[in-house]
Amino acid sequence: MAKILDKQRYKCAMSAMQTVQAIDRAIPVLHSGPGCAQKLSSSSGSSGYFSPNIYPCTSINEKDVVFGGVKKLESTIRHSLEVIDADLYVVLTGCIPEIVGDNTEEVVEGFRDARKPVIYASTAGFKGNNYKGHEQVIDSIIDQLLEPSDIRVKGLVNIWADVPYQNEFWHGNFRALEELIKKLGLVPNIIFGYNRGLSSVKKIPAAEFNLLISPWVGLGNMKKMEQKLKIPFLHYPTLPIGAFETSKFLRTVGEYAGVPKEKVEAIIEEQEAYYYYYIERYADLFLETRVMSKQFTVVSDAHYALGITKFLVNDLGLFPAKQFVVDDTPREYREAVSSYFKDLNYGIEAGVSFETDGFKIHNEIKSHDYHGYPLILGGYWEKEVAKQTNGHFLNVSWPVNERLIMNSFYVGYDGGLKLIEDIYSVAKTRFN
Repeated sequence: MAKILDKQRYKCAMSAMQTVQAIDRAIPVLHSGPGCAQKLSSSSGSSGYFSPNIYPCTSINEKDVVFGGVKKLESTIRHSLEVIDADLYVVLTGCIPEIVGDNTEEVVEGFRDARKPVIYASTAGFKGNNYKGHEQVIDSIIDQLLEPSDIRVKGLVNIWADVPYQNEFWHGNFRALEELIKKLGLVPNIIFGYNRGLSSVKKIPAAEFNLLISPWVGLGNMKKMEQKLKIPFLHYPTLPIGAFETSKFLRTVGEYAGVPKEKVEAIIEEQEAYYYYYIERYADLFLETRVMSKQFTVVSDAHYALGITKFLVNDLGLFPAKQFVVDDTPREYREAVSSYFKDLNYGIEAGVSFETDGFKIHNEIKSHDYHGYPLILGGYWEKEVAKQTNGHFLNVSWPVNERLIMNSFYVGYDGGLKLIEDIYSVAKTRFN
């Protein structure tokens, strides 16, 4: 019997065009039917130098299904190189050309000697969602652009974390992670965001190690770079939000990179003093128990659900109800991701549901006794269930329709303070 999936929180693999767009002066070339770019570009902040409205596209139709679309693809790539001033052209394949068997690889290979690099990624929608599409684009960069380097730049670290645009805090989070790594005396290299681009991509093989900050997205990419480029990687599964996790993050990275322990501890001491100065100033508000929730639920991808859960338990002392991971985490990673939610302070463990159906998620939230006002952090669709349960609601994950996010972030000590501000700004409305 057909199944209806309500309030889906991800898009098809071809939404990896947003991963390409996040690399400065890189442009997707879509081998797909017309309209894919417009339908998949539903996140804010996707205009700019290149926007989905001007992405080159083969716009294949019924004729191309019968006779193939490789000639149209070759023509589209050739004209894109002539007309569009980009540094990197990434061909992304949609469902139709992959179903009919177009040899995209062979066409792209014909542009090996083009004045600018042209690569391709297989991103048909039936192959997975945009989290997997993001990984596919990174794999294509590794396989088709990068070669092993005999040079290792001391202290150079490639940082991999948020899936651009899917998490609308991506730009600010990367910037905050960059600043944390700089404090350790290391040299961060990020390929996404302002003033990044092909030059940052070319630095990847010279790094001393890759730093992956994600429960599961990107693990395959790290293993591929370890095998092909001989770059070791440090996997830190939790996005560091607030004092406890950020200090743990700095110690872990510092130890891995060989940073003197006394230097790391001096940084942490300074940053924690700054952080707790603000916490102490507002302790009277935080200790007001009549209004603030006793239990919380996060509805997000594994990346944010884990980071926010650890922050709310370890820093704010709240108790977790069930947490909902909505990114369709591959089954081979679910046991590991679940174990991360058990690694909380005070012997607390958070139950996790890997659920993609918003109808089921909302029913579970409504049936749970939160012993007061629920605190629900999730996508815009959770606003509905927050009203039904008289809960506090904060829109932190896709879709973000409740707020505009330009360069805000939740990473680090300042990011933790920002998240506290946002949560208590909602909670304080009950005083009014």
